[in-house]
Amino acid sequence: MEEKKQPRIIGAGGMSAYDSHPEKVREPIIKLGQKITDRVGVKVTAQDPEYYGLAAMITDEMAEIALKMKLRTPYTLDQMAQMTGYDKKELEPLLFQMGYKGVLEFAYTKDTHERLYVLPVFVMGSAEYSNMRMGDLEEHPEMASFFERMTFLPLEKITPMVPPGGAGIGMHVIPVEKAIPNNAHSESIEHISHWLEKYEGRYAASPCSCRYGRSILKEGCADDPEDWCIAVGDMADFVVETDRGHYVDKEEVLRILKKAEDNGFVHQITNMDGEDKIIAICNCNVNICNALRTSQLFNTPNMSRSAYVARVESENCVACGKCVEFCPAGAVKLGQKLCTKNGPMKYPKHLLPDDNRWGKEMWDPDYRDNNRINCYDSGTAPCKTACPAHIAVQGYLKMAAQGRYRDALALIKKDNPFPAVCGRICNRQCEEACTRGTIDEAVAIDAVKKFIAQQDLNAETRYIPEVIIPSNRGPFKEKIAIIGAGPAGLSCAYYLACKGYYPTVFEKNEKPGGMLMYGIPSYKLEKDVIEAEIEVLKELGVTIQCNVEVGKDITLDELRAQGYQAFYIAIGAQKGRMPNIPGEDAENTMTAVSFLKEVHENKISQLNGRVVVVGGGNVAIDAARVASRIGGQNISMFALEQEKELPASKEEIMEAKEEDIQIHCGWGPKEVVVEDGKVKGIIFKKCIRVFDENGRFAPVYDENEVWQMDCEYVIFSIGQCNDYGDLLKGSKVTFGRGNCINADALTYQSEESDIFVGGDVYSGPRFAIDAIAAGKEGAESLHRYVHWNASLTIGRNRRDFKELDKNNIVIESYDNGCRQEAGMDESIDYRHSFQDAHKTLSEEQVKKETARCLGCGASIVDPNKCIGCGICTTKCEFDAIHLHRDLPEHSKMVVSEEKMKHILPYAAKRGLKIMFKKKPTTRVK
Repeated sequence: MEEKKQPRIIGAGGMSAYDSHPEKVREPIIKLGQKITDRVGVKVTAQDPEYYGLAAMITDEMAEIALKMKLRTPYTLDQMAQMTGYDKKELEPLLFQMGYKGVLEFAYTKDTHERLYVLPVFVMGSAEYSNMRMGDLEEHPEMASFFERMTFLPLEKITPMVPPGGAGIGMHVIPVEKAIPNNAHSESIEHISHWLEKYEGRYAASPCSCRYGRSILKEGCADDPEDWCIAVGDMADFVVETDRGHYVDKEEVLRILKKAEDNGFVHQITNMDGEDKIIAICNCNVNICNALRTSQLFNTPNMSRSAYVARVESENCVACGKCVEFCPAGAVKLGQKLCTKNGPMKYPKHLLPDDNRWGKEMWDPDYRDNNRINCYDSGTAPCKTACPAHIAVQGYLKMAAQGRYRDALALIKKDNPFPAVCGRICNRQCEEACTRGTIDEAVAIDAVKKFIAQQDLNAETRYIPEVIIPSNRGPFKEKIAIIGAGPAGLSCAYYLACKGYYPTVFEKNEKPGGMLMYGIPSYKLEKDVIEAEIEVLKELGVTIQCNVEVGKDITLDELRAQGYQAFYIAIGAQKGRMPNIPGEDAENTMTAVSFLKEVHENKISQLNGRVVVVGGGNVAIDAARVASRIGGQNISMFALEQEKELPASKEEIMEAKEEDIQIHCGWGPKEVVVEDGKVKGIIFKKCIRVFDENGRFAPVYDENEVWQMDCEYVIFSIGQCNDYGDLLKGSKVTFGRGNCINADALTYQSEESDIFVGGDVYSGPRFAIDAIAAGKEGAESLHRYVHWNASLTIGRNRRDFKELDKNNIVIESYDNGCRQEAGMDESIDYRHSFQDAHKTLSEEQVKKETARCLGCGASIVDPNKCIGCGICTTKCEFDAIHLHRDLPEHSKMVVSEEKMKHILPYAAKRGLKIMFKKKPTTRVK
């Protein structure tokens, strides 16, 4: 036997190559590759995919047999024996092996079900078949490159000249059936139900060859590859006979199709046999699909698009962005609904090859990433843009206005699993950016969210999201460990559970919640609120193990030995910083973080004496107000910043002052005064500048101006830091500024490949909503990582949003109601109690407040990019986007053998259009 050289597979935006220098060229393979190549005018060599793909599949003897056959022509065993001169007993197992390898396909006579043998072209044909058994690909990885190249090379020059309908080439998008308007004319071939009825009872589910092949090329998408392709008719029998699939009934087919739609996969049918025949219905992920690539990489949607185009009804659209997230073609982006000072915003349309010269300069090799761009450069709703988690604010406000409170809660939880928590303690970046704030006051977004999220506090009304798994074989079995049960870790666990995992969260404290539980006082966030929303995670199958410190009680290596394949480190910045001044280690000095935690654990229940809190942020105010509630006297805060610069929120400052806490600005700690080992006071020095001319923290002091404050307790709230213990001992993890873990800015993968990080250990101390956003991204990375050879980055939603220009809008009319405030429960002594006295808006107030939203954003569809799959319509909960049969010519299906009859006339017409087209004076971007 000849020694087979291993391939050199190069991943480059979906393009691959194979380096082959065989010592002996196998001539029958060369001849067969030439016979069945899809490429026109190419002389096949040993360096071409036609050669190395076939060489990996079959013997020279098999190639000689195949050379006797005509393409796409069925032969009986008797006919094959007569053509080849083989004895039938010898020939039949050989032909079966050729089918098993994939160089032949089988058809069957209707009456006797006698097997017929067919020599297919490469696509659809042997290139796909060779990628449908993972064992074959592992033995011959060059076949993945073979498949990828044979779906690329034959099309790179001809694609712009292909007429609507695809001219019998490749695959054809077929819409989600429920997206086809009931009152619109449609052709039967545009309905999946038509094809299921045509092949009633002859279905087989088989693996996705694209998902398999792309995994070998290290560009997988982390879907479970099994059963996404539905073979029908003779093809169903073929894939079962050759161990490529298994029979399924119609009910199972419908279940697979529904699961595909839930995941945002595109239905496609084969396009080689005209209107009377298909061989398969595929459910395609654009990140790996070689067929969808034709319209995306080459920017030539004629190749595969359906007859339908999505259009947005702007008056119904609320820019929730879910259609954008799922659109496989990048045809939908967020824009604005408000007019500019020059009239309605105008959006560019993608150039098409129909009347433009086309070449590689018009391609988009990075289409899988560019299709995930969320909004136009001109921007969209500021609330969604400003929120770190990019929650669909406009969407849930509209649902609340319509009384659809459960739908509103479900929409919020697509991006934030803790709306009840955030409704109480969020820093409200959405409100700071709200366009309404340019007129009077921002919409009370957070207060409305709190009202909506009240449902989560009762087990009867709690929202448990549907688990949508990109697999047809049930939940994923891969084990993932999350270290730290704070908002980042719990959010990561939540989104992993929603995708079909059962993650385990390890928490060193007695209860989960992290700083939500141990760092935020109950008068702001009652602990039962946290516990209620954590219950949702438990119902989703998340396991939380408390009182387990990883690195001490168990190591990462021991968890690896238990089968854990990946880790998410989200332990938070749980340790307070000290100022490094004399006397800071005296008795009764402490950090705010430790003080708040010990009060929560009832380790500190009473203070007897005067208290000074050093710091000017929200945590400092929390410490001061808690100290007041447990007996502290003459509570004073000292901050470096002037009052207008204080990092604490205005609301927190106001409430602190109402509780008689004195705030002194412009002072930094110099020395703790100590007597008999205990605090006697603290000396401050005058701060004359906090930040330098570049905005960096660089305080400057006047050492000659000091202030001594007598006290019995000093609480430092000047920052937090990370305390890893032995968690990362022996790992490759490195650390950067602020002792934060170095990790990739997109994937959060550390230098130890199976360790991902999020929240404060990566970013430094931030707010809960930032940690929640990081947790969702961490879940996406972990999902991709634990699936063999899936890309961590390709086709990933970067979650980049841009704010519209609030200085260039015209607001002609709006509801002039004033901002609604919930107020305080006067039956509670909220100045001294640990009970949360903040009331929730009433339903009537919610109606008034949601009416104040200006509805800034809207989704915009580029019809030149839309492929008419209808996925967007299944994700819209506002009846704002629909399919329209604007391009009926795209439903024309012809047999592959007649493709040139359709391509040549179309190419001639196109050439004339280009020749006589007027050149634009400027190029529109």
